[in-house]
Amino acid sequence: MCVMLASGVATSQTTQGSNDQLNVGALFADQTLNVVTADEGVTATTTAGANTFGMTVVGADAGLTSNQVNQGAVTAHGVVNVSSSMGDSSNVTTTAVGNSGTATAAYGTLSGFMVQTNSGAVTARSQIEAETAQAGDVIETSLAAGNSQGLLMVNGAMGARVSQNNQADVAADGGAIIQYVAGTAVVAGTAAGNNIDLTGASQSAARVITDQNNGAANVTATKFAAYGNSYLTTTAATASGNNLNAANDGTLLDVASHQVNTAYVRAQAEESSYQFGGAQATAYGVGNSAMASNANGPGLVLDNVQVNDGGGVEVIASFEGTSGYDAGAGATAIGNAVSGYACNQCGGAMTAANSQANNVDVSARSTVTVNAGRSVVGVATATGNNATFSVTN
Repeated sequence: MCVMLASGVATSQTTQGSNDQLNVGALFADQTLNVVTADEGVTATTTAGANTFGMTVVGADAGLTSNQVNQGAVTAHGVVNVSSSMGDSSNVTTTAVGNSGTATAAYGTLSGFMVQTNSGAVTARSQIEAETAQAGDVIETSLAAGNSQGLLMVNGAMGARVSQNNQADVAADGGAIIQYVAGTAVVAGTAAGNNIDLTGASQSAARVITDQNNGAANVTATKFAAYGNSYLTTTAATASGNNLNAANDGTLLDVASHQVNTAYVRAQAEESSYQFGGAQATAYGVGNSAMASNANGPGLVLDNVQVNDGGGVEVIASFEGTSGYDAGAGATAIGNAVSGYACNQCGGAMTAANSQANNVDVSARSTVTVNAGRSVVGVATATGNNATFSVTN
């Protein structure tokens, strides 16, 4: 569902929009491609969403209230079976979201109150089965979120309050088995209980209040990749209980963020290749994450509160190969993470208040096993609370 309001010139009048969505049924999107040979490549896109809504304001002022509730399980499953060749470039994308919303203000002003509540399990699973096949470039991704809200401004202004509550498991998993990769292969999975993305461009301004509560049992991202012979490969997994990413280019970014996570968060990325050029396995897991930056603009105000409790954070990254050149594995696990940035060449000023509490175990494990190689790098980092604030170029 999408609503667009446009006007040649912004006026003092404000248009009001409202959205109420309730889904109680299960949703399942399934796709299977059986391929012998594809010259140019294979593309498979599988998407499942319980409630979706978008509102755009162009050259006008508007107000928005949105309430999205999902109670049904949401599953997206995409499988590609190849016996001979995947071709030059292939893309396999699988996405599952309980509640999804976008709000856009372009050359106008939008004030909004958005509420998202999810209690249905969300699963995105994608797999490439090509154990006897060759491929050029390959991208295989799985994305799963209980609630996701996007806020976009283009020379606009926005005042918004976003409240998200996820009470169901979220999982992004799958992987790839390919005999020979001649180009670059990226296999990635991202899972989030709650996610908010704010982007402002062309001298925009925003004041937002965000409340994110993830009370699910599990949020997991798991990716496995196996190759016989590969050139450049990356296997990545990212899992977060609550995630906020706010990036503005303009006069002011004012963010008050409150995040509570009680889910067990697990990110696992494992890759193997008998012969390899460059191979990397990376995994990142965080209970709560908040990032706010104002580039090419003078002001950033950030008030951050994070509590990570319940199941803990576990991150695993591993690579195994027989012979090749460069191999690495990196695992990063964090209970709570926050960062703030303002541009000092723009007269930058930052006001930041931060409160973080991590009450659970956090673990990171990295393993690299190589018989013969040029360079081998392993990194494992576990942090309870991490805060970074900078006013730089």
